[in-house]
Amino acid sequence: MIEIVILFAVLAAAVVVGLLLRARQGRVRASDIRTPVPEREQLLAAAGVTGSTPAVLHFSADWCGPCAAVRRVVANVTTELAESPNAPRDIEVDIDAEPALARSLNVLSLPTTFVFDGDGKERFRISGVPKAADLRTALEPLTV
Repeated sequence: MIEIVILFAVLAAAVVVGLLLRARQGRVRASDIRTPVPEREQLLAAAGVTGSTPAVLHFSADWCGPCAAVRRVVANVTTELAESPNAPRDIEVDIDAEPALARSLNVLSLPTTFVFDGDGKERFRISGVPKAADLRTALEPLTV
Protein backbone atom coordinates (compact mmCIF):
# COMPACT_ATOMS: atom_id res chain seq x y z
CA MET A 1 0.00 0.00 0.00
CA ILE A 2 2.85 2.39 0.85
CA GLU A 3 4.46 1.67 -2.51
CA ILE A 4 1.29 2.72 -4.34
CA VAL A 5 1.08 6.00 -2.41
CA ILE A 6 4.75 6.74 -3.16
CA LEU A 7 4.21 5.90 -6.84
CA PHE A 8 1.24 8.29 -7.08
CA ALA A 9 3.21 11.03 -5.29
CA VAL A 10 6.11 10.66 -7.72
CA LEU A 11 3.77 10.66 -10.72
CA ALA A 12 1.97 13.75 -9.44
CA ALA A 13 5.28 15.57 -8.94
CA ALA A 14 6.41 14.60 -12.45
CA VAL A 15 3.16 15.90 -13.95
CA VAL A 16 3.50 19.23 -12.10
CA VAL A 17 7.12 19.67 -13.22
CA GLY A 18 6.18 18.78 -16.80
CA LEU A 19 3.33 21.29 -16.84
CA LEU A 20 5.58 24.04 -15.46
CA LEU A 21 8.24 23.38 -18.09
CA ARG A 22 5.67 23.23 -20.88
CA ALA A 23 4.15 26.55 -19.80
CA ARG A 24 7.43 28.32 -20.68
CA GLN A 25 7.66 26.84 -24.19
CA GLY A 26 7.28 29.39 -26.98
CA ARG A 27 6.98 32.40 -24.66
CA VAL A 28 9.03 35.49 -25.39
CA ARG A 29 10.97 36.36 -22.24
CA ALA A 30 12.93 39.56 -21.78
CA SER A 31 16.63 38.94 -21.32
CA ASP A 32 18.90 40.52 -18.80
CA ILE A 33 21.15 42.80 -20.81
CA ARG A 34 24.50 41.20 -20.23
CA THR A 35 27.86 42.80 -19.89
CA PRO A 36 29.66 42.28 -23.20
CA VAL A 37 32.05 39.34 -23.15
CA PRO A 38 34.69 39.59 -25.89
CA GLU A 39 34.59 35.88 -26.76
CA ARG A 40 30.77 35.86 -27.03
CA GLU A 41 30.82 39.08 -29.07
CA GLN A 42 33.31 37.52 -31.51
CA LEU A 43 31.21 34.36 -31.83
CA LEU A 44 28.06 36.40 -32.42
CA ALA A 45 29.80 38.55 -35.03
CA ALA A 46 31.00 35.42 -36.82
CA ALA A 47 27.41 34.12 -36.86
CA GLY A 48 26.15 37.41 -38.34
CA VAL A 49 24.96 39.39 -35.31
CA THR A 50 26.96 42.50 -36.12
CA GLY A 51 24.99 45.08 -34.16
CA SER A 52 24.15 47.12 -37.24
CA THR A 53 20.52 45.93 -37.41
CA PRO A 54 18.21 43.89 -35.17
CA ALA A 55 18.65 40.16 -35.57
CA VAL A 56 16.71 37.01 -34.81
CA LEU A 57 19.18 34.22 -34.09
CA HIS A 58 17.69 30.74 -33.84
CA PHE A 59 19.52 27.54 -33.08
CA SER A 60 18.48 24.40 -34.92
CA ALA A 61 19.73 20.99 -36.02
CA ASP A 62 18.92 18.51 -38.78
CA TRP A 63 17.48 16.11 -36.19
CA CYS A 64 15.21 18.75 -34.57
CA GLY A 65 11.59 18.47 -35.70
CA PRO A 66 10.20 21.69 -34.13
CA CYS A 67 13.08 23.69 -35.62
CA ALA A 68 11.30 23.66 -39.00
CA ALA A 69 8.33 25.43 -37.41
CA VAL A 70 10.65 28.04 -35.89
CA ARG A 71 12.28 28.53 -39.30
CA ARG A 72 8.86 29.27 -40.86
CA VAL A 73 7.72 31.62 -38.07
CA VAL A 74 10.95 33.62 -38.05
CA ALA A 75 11.06 33.83 -41.86
CA ASN A 76 7.45 35.06 -42.03
CA VAL A 77 7.91 37.71 -39.33
CA THR A 78 11.21 39.02 -40.71
CA THR A 79 9.68 39.16 -44.19
CA GLU A 80 6.72 41.16 -42.84
CA LEU A 81 9.14 43.62 -41.23
CA ALA A 82 11.49 43.80 -44.24
CA GLU A 83 10.16 47.23 -45.27
CA SER A 84 10.90 48.71 -41.82
CA PRO A 85 13.57 51.40 -41.54
CA ASN A 86 15.76 49.00 -39.57
CA ALA A 87 14.73 45.60 -40.97
CA PRO A 88 15.69 42.58 -38.83
CA ARG A 89 18.00 39.82 -40.02
CA ASP A 90 17.05 36.14 -39.85
CA ILE A 91 20.07 34.10 -38.74
CA GLU A 92 19.86 30.32 -38.32
CA VAL A 93 22.73 28.52 -36.60
CA ASP A 94 23.23 24.75 -36.53
CA ILE A 95 23.98 23.86 -32.92
CA ASP A 96 26.14 20.93 -34.01
CA ALA A 97 28.31 23.24 -36.16
CA GLU A 98 28.60 26.05 -33.56
CA PRO A 99 28.70 24.45 -30.10
CA ALA A 100 30.88 27.24 -28.66
CA LEU A 101 28.28 29.89 -29.49
CA ALA A 102 25.51 27.71 -28.03
CA ARG A 103 27.52 27.28 -24.81
CA SER A 104 28.25 30.99 -24.53
CA LEU A 105 24.51 31.78 -24.84
CA ASN A 106 23.51 28.94 -22.46
CA VAL A 107 21.42 27.10 -25.03
CA LEU A 108 20.18 23.99 -23.22
CA SER A 109 17.51 22.74 -25.61
CA LEU A 110 16.27 23.11 -29.16
CA PRO A 111 14.73 25.12 -30.59
CA THR A 112 16.02 28.27 -28.88
CA THR A 113 15.65 31.73 -30.42
CA PHE A 114 17.24 35.06 -29.47
CA VAL A 115 16.26 38.59 -30.46
CA PHE A 116 19.12 41.11 -30.59
CA ASP A 117 18.62 44.86 -30.92
CA GLY A 118 20.41 47.17 -33.36
CA ASP A 119 23.33 47.48 -30.93
CA GLY A 120 23.86 43.72 -30.78
CA LYS A 121 22.44 43.40 -27.24
CA GLU A 122 20.35 40.35 -26.38
CA ARG A 123 16.80 41.57 -25.71
CA PHE A 124 14.63 38.45 -25.75
CA ARG A 125 14.99 34.67 -25.47
CA ILE A 126 12.46 32.09 -26.61
CA SER A 127 12.57 28.38 -25.82
CA GLY A 128 10.41 26.33 -28.12
CA VAL A 129 8.39 27.51 -31.11
CA PRO A 130 7.45 31.21 -30.77
CA LYS A 131 4.04 32.50 -31.70
CA ALA A 132 4.33 34.81 -34.72
CA ALA A 133 2.37 37.60 -33.01
CA ASP A 134 4.62 37.50 -29.93
CA LEU A 135 7.78 37.56 -32.03
CA ARG A 136 6.43 40.45 -34.12
CA THR A 137 5.54 42.39 -30.95
CA ALA A 138 9.08 41.90 -29.63
CA LEU A 139 10.73 42.90 -32.93
CA GLU A 140 8.62 45.87 -34.09
CA PRO A 141 9.99 48.42 -31.57
CA LEU A 142 13.53 47.46 -32.55
CA THR A 143 12.93 48.11 -36.26
CA VAL A 144 11.93 51.78 -36.12
